[in-house]
Amino acid sequence: MPIFEYRCNDCTTDFEVLQRTSDVDTSTECPRCGAENTIKRFSTFATSGSQKETASDNGP
Repeated sequence: MPIFEYRCNDCTTDFEVLQRTSDVDTSTECPRCGAENTIKRFSTFATSGSQKETASDNGP
């Protein structure tokens, strides 16, 4: 399940929600004040892994 970022328009809290893609269109409640006046924010994604070493990284 992806993590979506939201902002509460009532208390200006930014928060993340782990939710199914099919549930994104339903109202999301703010964890701080309980308001449903929230908006989905644009976010980036991250990946993890190792970097390959190049010949110059190995030394002489």
